[in-house]
Formats: sequence, C-alpha cells, structure tokens
Amino acid sequence: MTSATTDAPRPVVDAPHVGSLTSVRPVASRQRLLADLVPPRHFAGARFETYRANPSFPSQAATVARLEDVARQITAPARPRGLFAARRRATAPAVYLDGGFGVGKTHLLAALAHAVGVEHTAYGTFVEYTNLVGALGFLPTVEALAAKRLVCVDEFELDDAGDTTLMSRLLRELTDRGVALAATSNTLPGALGEGRFAAEDFLREIQALAARFEVLRVDGDDYRHRAVVTDAEPLPAEVAESFAAARPDATLDQFDDLLDHLATVHPSRYGALLDGVGVVALTGVRPVARQDVALRLVVLVDRLYDRDVPVLLSGHGAVDTRGLFTEEMLRGGYRKKYYRALSRLGALAEDGRALATSGG
Repeated sequence: MTSATTDAPRPVVDAPHVGSLTSVRPVASRQRLLADLVPPRHFAGARFETYRANPSFPSQAATVARLEDVARQITAPARPRGLFAARRRATAPAVYLDGGFGVGKTHLLAALAHAVGVEHTAYGTFVEYTNLVGALGFLPTVEALAAKRLVCVDEFELDDAGDTTLMSRLLRELTDRGVALAATSNTLPGALGEGRFAAEDFLREIQALAARFEVLRVDGDDYRHRAVVTDAEPLPAEVAESFAAARPDATLDQFDDLLDHLATVHPSRYGALLDGVGVVALTGVRPVARQDVALRLVVLVDRLYDRDVPVLLSGHGAVDTRGLFTEEMLRGGYRKKYYRALSRLGALAEDGRALATSGG
C-alpha cells in the first residue's frame, strides 16, 4: 500500500495541548474549509491497485476498471473545437457507486480522487458540503468547487428533503460547468432489498441530474464481517482521566459539557476543533434524548473517524454504544446517520481502549 506520507494531509494548526475540546473556539477561514475537502487520513493510502476485488463478485473488478477509465477521461487534456474555438472540457462523467456496507465504495471513491489528483479534486461527505454552503453561501460554494475537475460526495444522504434538494441544485450547477462528479451512499441492512442497493432512491431524489449519472453496482459482503453496530467496553473514569493527563495530544471532557459546546460551534468547524488532537477522552457518557443534539454528535464522530482519532469512553452510555440514541431515533428518518455513527464510534472506542490498557 502506498505510504500516506506521500499524500497531501489535511491542514493542521500547530497548537499547545488544549486540555479539553470545550476550551477550543475554532476559527475556520474560507480557505481552510475548502482545503479540508480532501480524502480523509483514514483513506490516504487508497488506490485502485490496493483495492482487493473479491473474485466471487465480478462487479468489484469491473467497477475498478470503469473508474480507471473515468480518471483517464477527467485528466485527459482538453481539445479545441474548431480552428478558433476556445478549449473546452468534454461532457464530464458522473458516477454513482451503489452497494451495501463494507464493499469498499469509499476506498474506490478516494482512489478516484487520488488518480485525478487531490489538488484537482474536492472530496467530502454530504454533510460537509451542506455545512460548507451554510458557512460560505451557495454561489461562493459553487464558484469554489467549479475550479475543480472532480467533486466526490461520500455518503449521499436521502433522509432530509431540504438538504437533498440543496445538494441536487449544487451538483447541477457543477455539471453545467463541466465538473465531473462521483458519489456513494449507504443503505441500512434490512432495508431496500436487504440493504444492498440505494440507486433507485438516489436517482429519484436528484431528479434532473439522474440521466447524467452512471450507476456502478458494487456487489459483495461486508469485508469487516461485523454487524453495523460495534459495542465497546466502557472504561473506568479514572482510567480515562489519567490516560488523558499523560498524553499531550489528548483532550478530556465531560460528555454533557461537550454536547453543550458543540451547539456553539458551526458544524463546518468541527474539523478545526480537532486540530492537534490525538486522543479524545469522554466521561459521563449517557444516552442522548434530543435529535438536534444527536445530529451534532454524529457530525463530530464523522470528523473523529476521518482523522483516526481514538476515543476513550466512560459512563453509563458507553456500556452499549447503541444506547446513545433512542429507539425512536434508530427507527426514524435519520437512522442511517445514527447507525453509521454508532459503528464508527464503536471502532474508535475499541482503539482507545486498546491504547489505554496497553499504556500507549
């Protein structure tokens, strides 16, 4: 696998040990918000050649081959049309990777970004783009992204009509300007044909753009061979506190205090909130009852996962991470966000537990 050290990292601001996330008031400039739109550290080494296509599912190798063609098409030099015609980019491709959990869609999306060049690509999740529009405004966002050759949207979400309409309009503006598009989304196991494909929903929601997208179906089993939710054993509060005190790059916060703090920070700045942070310790973890609070927590978990930041969890809610969100939330319209967050938080908590118990 290609070393991550050869890739352009997300910008990090040098800072002394912050002690707690609640003490940080992040300021993210327009340039910083745009510079953060690169493949996350977790997929810094993702390349087409490092994707292990399962021979039992031929669509995986076929998707890799097609995406390699797409990368060549995007990076091909523009040809002039006519003797005095301006150089124009041909109709840009738009692809949608359709498949269940754990088949490598995000790996392939990141590999496409690297093949085109991270300097020519904007890469972010659906939520990052909607937050970007909220921070910059619609037209400035269009202008900034139109300077790229490729815009990648990971985890396109279909559970908020307003945000979906906003994103559809944004993508339409970009394709009209010749920007190539690539997107993925997830479906819960047990839904939409056993959770395998969401293409029909995706194409229906983007309506005017549907004809421009080529659907690439990625069959296969979850390579992690695990359930959607990963439970993590809780840590005693004194273990989390002592470990955080010994690490200059660790933060320590009471769960309720952090949730209150998140309400004062625009979600587009949650990445900047984690600058210089190597480990996050949380005590007093408990179930979250309000949906607005829960959705902010989901965004923070996504940014932690992007940056591979281990988490130490202590408290009642850490006994079973599924208990963080109410049953009503897990059955409601945002359930995909919550299940994704639970899966990711569980994995980060296991990483944190391993660090704490090993003395690392």
